[in-house]
Amino acid sequence: MTRRRMIKVASYNIHKAVGLDRRHDPGRVLVVLNEIDADIVALQEADRRFGTKASAIPPHMFADHGHYEPVAIDARPHSIGWHGNALLVRRGTHIEECHALHLPTLEPRGAVAATLRLPNGLRLRVVGMHLDLSGVRRRQQARAILHHVALGEPLPTVLMGDLNEWRPRGGCLADFAEHHPAVETDHSFHSRRPVARLDRIFTSPDLPPVDAGVHRSALAMRASDHLPIWATLNHLPNK
Repeated sequence: MTRRRMIKVASYNIHKAVGLDRRHDPGRVLVVLNEIDADIVALQEADRRFGTKASAIPPHMFADHGHYEPVAIDARPHSIGWHGNALLVRRGTHIEECHALHLPTLEPRGAVAATLRLPNGLRLRVVGMHLDLSGVRRRQQARAILHHVALGEPLPTVLMGDLNEWRPRGGCLADFAEHHPAVETDHSFHSRRPVARLDRIFTSPDLPPVDAGVHRSALAMRASDHLPIWATLNHLPNK
């Protein structure tokens, strides 16, 4: 019998922890993350854009509230990400390596990647991203991420983030889905009245989804202009 190992992942554009009421409330975002209860989370707009580019959620709050810890992508003392992209993992996850991905861009955009070993023994690669808003460089950025993945160690892989792609198919969606099938979630933007699937999750074939969706709690509908998306995956090891 093939042994399966479950993993839950999520992606969330937290809008610098500023909610629809225009209040900066990082504690509210942490409550939403605890509601989702994922093993790995990719955040977008996690750092402030100017100055020291400090985290929108003060790093000490992760230790004080909830079970997540940020993956140390950037050496800056007050930041948890790279161009606003950050990865969170459940405590007890071993971070084998992590780094920023420099993408072709006209805007301050990027991606972050990490190789992780979960407490259940599963090793996998995770990439979090926030792609070009204008669309001019979006496909180039997708191909740069896929090139990075192709050069690396063959591992179960999750690619997720805010793609800023309004179309239901084609473009960068087709680039990612060629070797990493898209997980079917739902509309996540705008949180008040979702009309677009800007946030996406793609996985390698050995991580098929068994459940997925958009987290629509009352708090999530106020905490950011995006709703979080999530997927529960089954790892199917090579026979």
